[in-house]
Amino acid sequence: MTLKHDFDVLVIGSGAAGLTLALQMAQYAKVAVLSKRKISSGSTSWAQGGIAAVLDDRDSTKDHIDDTLDAGAGLCDYDVVKFVVDQGKNTINWLIENGVNFTRDNQHRKDDLVAGGYHLTKEGGHSFRRIIHSADSTGKEVQKSLENQVETHSNITLFENHMAVDLLNNKNRSKCVGAYVLDTKRGKIDMFRAKATVLATGGASRAYLYTSNPDGSTGDGIAMAWRMGCRVANMEFNQFHPTCLYHPEARTFLLSEALRGEGAYLLLPDGKRFMDRFDERAELAPRDIVAHAIDHEMKRLGVDCLYLDISHKGSDFIKEHFPTIYKRCLKLGYDLIKGPVPIVPAAHYTCGGVMTDLNARTDILNLYAIGEVAHTGLHGANRMASNSLLECIVFANSAAKDISKVLKKEKFDTDVKPWDESRVTDSDEEVVVSHNWNELRHFMWDYVGIVRSTRRLQRAARRIDMLAGEIREYYSYFRISPDLLELRNLVTVSDLIVRSALSRTESRGLHQTLDFPETDPDMDGRATVIKPPRRLKGR
Repeated sequence: MTLKHDFDVLVIGSGAAGLTLALQMAQYAKVAVLSKRKISSGSTSWAQGGIAAVLDDRDSTKDHIDDTLDAGAGLCDYDVVKFVVDQGKNTINWLIENGVNFTRDNQHRKDDLVAGGYHLTKEGGHSFRRIIHSADSTGKEVQKSLENQVETHSNITLFENHMAVDLLNNKNRSKCVGAYVLDTKRGKIDMFRAKATVLATGGASRAYLYTSNPDGSTGDGIAMAWRMGCRVANMEFNQFHPTCLYHPEARTFLLSEALRGEGAYLLLPDGKRFMDRFDERAELAPRDIVAHAIDHEMKRLGVDCLYLDISHKGSDFIKEHFPTIYKRCLKLGYDLIKGPVPIVPAAHYTCGGVMTDLNARTDILNLYAIGEVAHTGLHGANRMASNSLLECIVFANSAAKDISKVLKKEKFDTDVKPWDESRVTDSDEEVVVSHNWNELRHFMWDYVGIVRSTRRLQRAARRIDMLAGEIREYYSYFRISPDLLELRNLVTVSDLIVRSALSRTESRGLHQTLDFPETDPDMDGRATVIKPPRRLKGR
């Protein structure tokens, strides 16, 4: 049986952004939070490093702004960067008030900076120690603390194992009024009506064969917003984290940038350091530079991996600063204390996304996007380490303030119709989904990876067109499944990535192409905006 749910606010996604917004809105509204799997299954729990914020008197918001602009390679929106950075300290205080236990440091080591009793570390691109963290599992601590608040709030209803299928528009197609949602346990599609709908679905790094992201990072929110009529921007800027552990049983295990922030070296197979040949900041250069350097050396030497070494810092230091990473590596047969461990770059973060303003509003009335799903203008051509969780909290708060105004004047739409699957049947060809999924991720890695060319991108575009046609046909005739929905969304997002990459005729930040190896000054400040084939009558 198809069910109908009515909530003031529908939040699609249960990471830091979605849960923060739910908590803010629950003060005066009924809120539904959808999670594709368990509430903690998203990318937030996987974040290791920390949150960037100016917390020490010797640091300054100007320096944080300048570092972010430098990492973004000329494409950050200055007003957005300032908007986010200025709220750093208040954001950290709010998290502490909501139970987040950041690492304290009572030993006052000479090489560490302590602000208000909290230990701060340094990561690539930052000119100062400003990363507050919870050991080496900050995201897990933030997620757990927010979950504890959400799960006990009387105005918040959590729907685990519920996956959004598509957004709902009203009769005259002027605004978003909720979503069709697949209950993956029942196998039924329900209708969620809402006065305001918030996309907090994360990024799309699962489009690539090797990624540091959980299985759910399939670009669902970007694809749904695109189908609804929203513009997307800067989809060519896919961040590849430089140091994912190279191990057949742990292809998604990240070795935090904080390792390099605390003195770890990147090494060639012969044990020599090499980063100083690429940037004077060596291992602490921004991620795009480090990932390109590793990729260059791997191809030059014809090897499958390079190495990361922090053994020179000593046993006590490693176990105290990186307990989770140390134990995980040890379980997989590598001892950080004894010597180097193998690493390889992996798809990590989607810097582009659904275009939003400072209130997190999209092109469509009553539809908001926060977190990795959104293109706010903060990251530009390359996200600086540990700015992402800060962005999640800041824009969740901003969206909540705007939504509170919307709720005062909106009513539930009575014209939307229940999902109709009377003309579809059960599939006997699930192999089509799994085969297309594997093919997509392989050619995206081969053709749309760290270094691209026009020919490779055109080849990928042709393959995507073919897969998209097959998936549309499959979607039309058979009952949907979570795998089919994720594949449908990944193909859409992959198409947007390739189209964006083909339109940027320069190399900048995370987008490096052999055909246009130089940065074009005329493209400074110019986002790659892809307009949908149709637009609703929104903003």
